[in-house]
Amino acid sequence: MKKLAILILSPALAFAGPPSVDIATAPAAAYWITPTIDIRARYEFGEVDTLDPSHAFTIRERIGLKTREWNGFSAFVEGEFTQTAIDDFNGGAPGVNPLVAGNTVIIAPENNELNQGYLQYKGFDTIFRAGRQRIIYDNAAFIGNVGWRQNEQTYDALSLNSTYVPGLTLQYSYINQVNRIFGSDANGFFGDIGSNTHLLNASYTGIEGYTLGGYVYLMDFDGLDIWDNNTFGISAKTKQFGLDFYGELAFQNEAGIAQDDESMYAHFTVAKMIDTQTLTLGLEHLDAGFRTPLATLHAFNGFADVFNGQRATGATGGLTDLYVSHSIPLFCGIKMTNTIHAFGDNEISTGRGYEIDSVFAKKFDDHFLAIAKLAHFETESALRTTTRLSLELNYTF
Repeated sequence: MKKLAILILSPALAFAGPPSVDIATAPAAAYWITPTIDIRARYEFGEVDTLDPSHAFTIRERIGLKTREWNGFSAFVEGEFTQTAIDDFNGGAPGVNPLVAGNTVIIAPENNELNQGYLQYKGFDTIFRAGRQRIIYDNAAFIGNVGWRQNEQTYDALSLNSTYVPGLTLQYSYINQVNRIFGSDANGFFGDIGSNTHLLNASYTGIEGYTLGGYVYLMDFDGLDIWDNNTFGISAKTKQFGLDFYGELAFQNEAGIAQDDESMYAHFTVAKMIDTQTLTLGLEHLDAGFRTPLATLHAFNGFADVFNGQRATGATGGLTDLYVSHSIPLFCGIKMTNTIHAFGDNEISTGRGYEIDSVFAKKFDDHFLAIAKLAHFETESALRTTTRLSLELNYTF
């Protein structure tokens, strides 16, 4: 009922300009309040060895209202609602619905919650935000919103993004709570988590042809020591000899299960664009104990999500991901991307399996986007063979 009321009222609110505004001819900038709509319908299939296969058809709506700026100030509020039409799956956390015992986990449970709600000030080439918000730094390998999942990860935080110094982008966030992807009904470890986390991220483009980055992430979570860490990193990207190069190195203390280790992270890629095709070779390595609890984990180590939990807690025992990716436009505006991953351990010696991912994407216009994904992970190690398939249609306004 609440969602229906919002949908009915949103068009009227969108045109609720001040009394002196002629709504028929006023530009969009004159509207006091503008609605935002983001709807995704998705079918997912998942099958993991020793578990029953799962089928999920879910529909997620994000409905928001944003105000126009007034002396630099503005506000935004957004609700997130997820329903299940096919519920033959395990939602992945105690308290959620559905939670079919013995089935493969698909983290898309029913959910009704405030997704974002913040006040913002924009001035001096800087944006300040206070409240529940989306935070993504760099490629989301450390700080992300887990946008792939139906229930997004957001943060109760104070943040700033400043470009006051030419060529320098400086970002800082203080996070008081992490609102996790398992939704409003999840219990215990899987629910929202209190935090005393400081994030500092900077990038510099003042040297022609290069983008240099650096970050300091000091993470402290209430009652969840297995997530705590201090991470310090640098990155660089450039285009030379017709190739795109990217490199990143990070050091982490308080790593490991006992939070008493030091650990390293490295990620290198080289990409070549040939006409409309792109070929990428990459290598990502996490030492034993290295953890990335706030990352968009789905974006790394294959779309079968085999290593997500281990990567978040640092329980990988060491992980090396050597991958090759190829993107090519097909017909009717469809883009296809295929990726092959070969996984090793901490010493880059023991084979932990391989994965093949295929993604097809079609953008119809500025509002509609369709995506199909297929991922298959095969292994002879202690891990389990996994297959996942998803078909989705997105609408944004």
